[in-house]
Amino acid sequence: MQRYEIIYFAIVFCYFHNDKYFSMPSFDIVSKVDLQTLDNAVNAAIKEIVTRYDFKDSSTELNLDKKSLIIHILTENDMRLEAVEDVIRKRLIKQQIDPNCMDFGKEHYASGNKIKKDIAIKQGIDKDSSRKIMAEIKSTGIKVQAQIMDDQLRVSSKKIDDLQKIISALRTKDLGIPIQFTNMK
Repeated sequence: MQRYEIIYFAIVFCYFHNDKYFSMPSFDIVSKVDLQTLDNAVNAAIKEIVTRYDFKDSSTELNLDKKSLIIHILTENDMRLEAVEDVIRKRLIKQQIDPNCMDFGKEHYASGNKIKKDIAIKQGIDKDSSRKIMAEIKSTGIKVQAQIMDDQLRVSSKKIDDLQKIISALRTKDLGIPIQFTNMK
């Protein structure tokens, strides 16, 4: 009789100590850009540049390096460079990609009689942005725990309602990077 009690206790223990019953609700904050959508936006920008009148007889080149996530622009002058950047920005917005994912930080440089500029696409959340997001979460006063995990943040709480309040609070803030909320458990 004692053996059956032990087996019963083991089954009940395993059932109630499953992660499904004892894990706290959580979600992840990430900053990712869909590569196919980005490629579609750059291809649409290339088509627009080829057909625009102000780029007639221009040798402007635009391409996307998918491995390093850099958009390369090669054109004749600053005016056309700004126009190309504007076209890329508009096409990203039409494809529902936040233009804050582009890093225009590197200045353009001369390449013979042409101007070349590289625009980096930001993937992941860096340490400074993570700290800024964590400060925003703490400033709400809602009882949640936030952890930095590589290039994402995990926010957990005892109540799902608190997590939803954090999500709505972060959506209203301008954090300087596009963020998505994934993996809601």
